[in-house]
Amino acid sequence: MKITINEVPKHNGKTVTIGCWLLQKRGSGKIQFLQLRDGTGFMQGVVVKANDENLFETAKHLTQETSMFVTGKIKEDGRSSFGYEMEVTAIEVIQAAEGYPITPKEHGPEFLLDNRHLWLRSRKQHAVMSIRNQIIKSTYDFFFDHGFKKIDTPILTASSAEGTTELFHTKYFEEDAYLSQSGQLHAEAAAMAHGKVFTFGPTFRAEKSKTRRHLIEFWMIEPEMAFYDHEDSLKLQEEYVQYLAEQVLKNCKLDLEALDRDITALEKIKAPFPRISYTDAIDFLHKEGFDDIEWGDDFGAPHETAIANHFDKPVFIVNYPKAIKSFYMKENPEDPRTVLCADLIAPEGYGEVIGGSERTSDYDMLLARIKELNMDVDTYQWYLDLRRYGSVPHSGFGLGLERTVAWLSGVKHVRETAPFPRLLNRLEP
Repeated sequence: MKITINEVPKHNGKTVTIGCWLLQKRGSGKIQFLQLRDGTGFMQGVVVKANDENLFETAKHLTQETSMFVTGKIKEDGRSSFGYEMEVTAIEVIQAAEGYPITPKEHGPEFLLDNRHLWLRSRKQHAVMSIRNQIIKSTYDFFFDHGFKKIDTPILTASSAEGTTELFHTKYFEEDAYLSQSGQLHAEAAAMAHGKVFTFGPTFRAEKSKTRRHLIEFWMIEPEMAFYDHEDSLKLQEEYVQYLAEQVLKNCKLDLEALDRDITALEKIKAPFPRISYTDAIDFLHKEGFDDIEWGDDFGAPHETAIANHFDKPVFIVNYPKAIKSFYMKENPEDPRTVLCADLIAPEGYGEVIGGSERTSDYDMLLARIKELNMDVDTYQWYLDLRRYGSVPHSGFGLGLERTVAWLSGVKHVRETAPFPRLLNRLEP
């Protein structure tokens, strides 16, 4: 009977066959321990010389990443985190791998990224991708359960959602086009048709950044909600992030263990999250000795980390200055210098994982803001139409998938959270 490793607990005491690769092996003159992987999980196979000398010799000469069918009896093993091992009775080699470049010794990050197509096979990288997969599944579950519709927005656009110049330019026949920075503007249009929608797709930022928090290509989850004010949006964000943490804790225990993740930090991700205004955050930073920032400046990584370290769970920084935020954000009626927005800052130095706001719903105010920033009114005419024909209060936010994966899995650099990361100096593999 052929099964996969994740099905092993249902076959205790039975003889089964698993198609797998050899991750590593160790042994002595009498026994070989084979670390097997098949994509669904990892487990140990044991070959005892006294049981079958020919089989033992085959196992002894297996090389790293050799593919094979392994047959044996499943037995419980309380010493293993997986809980089971196989007493191997037969090995059928499919392809004997020779000279596999990623050995158990330490390798530098550039070497590993050059071999990303192979590095993905390692136990820790497999764990990170499994956690990423769980976050993706949980995202769909959460928004579908909350009455949202999935909307696909264009990757090729004629303008920037953020009104910036950090865009990848291309030609669209005779016209200029850009790779999308966000699906937000089109998602707003969809929200006026369907009420609550979310997008989930790749976004591109032509930022020449080399920090551990940035990728050139990354994936964003962007909900947009008609008839939601800023407070409604903040509550949804709290519920969503708490749900993601709960599902990772519930379904990725072995992956978190493989990454040595401190799960007590994840167990603290419970709503409500603390809030601090941008103005109070500036005052706090000054008291902490940060003299390099003034009211009106955007926060850098050290500032966000200092603020986050003051709390034991994610924190919202609310009401940033209008001048440093996007043109579509609604002015704060209590302080016209600021807008009704929030960034959710993750603890442990992971920085901003969500940015959101209530959107300007007034046609004249949005038009004035576009003109104030010297943006092309004609390009945004369709977006202005959303305020001309049945405008309503509405809000939305964007969560960066890779930063969230890094945070929940505990890895230090976002390059490990994308299957094939695109960095400033890297376009392949």
